[in-house]
Amino acid sequence: MQAEATYNYKVVRQFTIATVIWGVVGMLVGVYIAAELIWPALNFDIPWLSYGRLRPLHTNAVIFAFGGSALFATSYYVVQRTSHARLFSDGLAAFTFWGWQAVIVLAAITLPLGITTSKEYAELEWPIDILIAVVWIAYAVVFFGTLYKRKVQHIYVANWFFGAYILAIALLHIVNSAAMPATFWKSYSAFAGAQDAMVQWWYGHNAVGFFLTAGFLGMMYYYVPKQAGRPIYSYRLSVVHFWALIFTYMWAGPHHLHYTALPEWTQSIGMVFSLILLAPSWGGMINGIMTLSGAWQKLREDAILKFLIVSLSFYGMSTFEGPMMSIKTVNALSHYTDWTIGHVHSGALGWVAFITMGSLYYMVPRLFGRTQMYSVPAINAHFWIATIGVVLYIAAMWIAGVMQGLMWRAVSEDGTLTYTFVESVKATYPFYAIRLLGGLLFLAGMVIMAWNVTKTISTSKPQEARIPEPAAAPAHA
Repeated sequence: MQAEATYNYKVVRQFTIATVIWGVVGMLVGVYIAAELIWPALNFDIPWLSYGRLRPLHTNAVIFAFGGSALFATSYYVVQRTSHARLFSDGLAAFTFWGWQAVIVLAAITLPLGITTSKEYAELEWPIDILIAVVWIAYAVVFFGTLYKRKVQHIYVANWFFGAYILAIALLHIVNSAAMPATFWKSYSAFAGAQDAMVQWWYGHNAVGFFLTAGFLGMMYYYVPKQAGRPIYSYRLSVVHFWALIFTYMWAGPHHLHYTALPEWTQSIGMVFSLILLAPSWGGMINGIMTLSGAWQKLREDAILKFLIVSLSFYGMSTFEGPMMSIKTVNALSHYTDWTIGHVHSGALGWVAFITMGSLYYMVPRLFGRTQMYSVPAINAHFWIATIGVVLYIAAMWIAGVMQGLMWRAVSEDGTLTYTFVESVKATYPFYAIRLLGGLLFLAGMVIMAWNVTKTISTSKPQEARIPEPAAAPAHA
């Protein structure tokens, strides 16, 4: 009975700590492979240190280990706080934590060994895919079960975004991972050829759309108003934002397959829906930023708000750049170049990582019984170091990407290509050095955060929060 009177913060604390640990690990691998592109000898002729094996390890670590743990932590925190109810099942919640960490460890073992399906963001082989599905179904039961037992009638909009991301990722993962096992660690996709590509990028882009966008918008709609001390700018806009975004995103995947064997009409649908996506995306960005309307001075003083609001600026920039790059004529220049890498990281570092860091900085003191983080100056230092790192990274990749695209299409008067491929690689070399510097700065910021979180935890005592009693019904006149 005592447990029911408090929120379940234990699993939130576990996922929060895991987020910070995997953030450092995932970004460290990213920095290492960025260095390999400058100094290829860093693979030491060891297969499991080669770029081709470490790159999927990096993407899985930052998306599913760092980002995924952050989504579990924040969704469990938000759904309890906004529902005035303890998590549906403490046992199932604990299973989702240990199950998800098992998935991450299995990925960290199998990917460097070259055990992979070779499908982008879905590289893990079928036994791990089954574990992911089981953990995810348990996650859905805990989340929606908590909403079912809520003590307030209203379902706050952040939970709409968390709920949509949970349902969509279950559908995407189960369909795209359908495969025929050949051995315990080898399987073949249930789809073939162009159909396999279309299903893969229906999954791949919606992993961005729901895992890396809808879920983190759930964070935005809770933590930005909380840290700003103001209600969301427009609740009506948040509802329109939700329905427009989740309907439109599902159709945008084919823009990854321009000029391929995919039917022209399918490519065009992907492009058109990508362009439409600009409206709901910017609606959400405006809603978040305008929450500070009338309290802009807080942005000068509050380091956590800096993370949250700047993340929205990067979200707006990335969601303008994405639709633009989906236009076929632009894509003809940008595809296969480092411009795409710049676009991905402006979203991943500027939007996803920043909104996560701001949310964790808000949440950690409350989970561990403190009024604020151990060092506020360290939060400020983290913000500026990480911001400079992101800007260096994405600017280098944008310039390199446009340069590569122009070099590859340059034709001499006699109709031959002006540049060889290796010349474009040589011209890109200085930009890879700038990218490495940007990555190192971002990693340094993450290490500062890990130190700050460690000091906060070590100088405090975990504290459980009591669930408010339901308000008494008004007496009839």
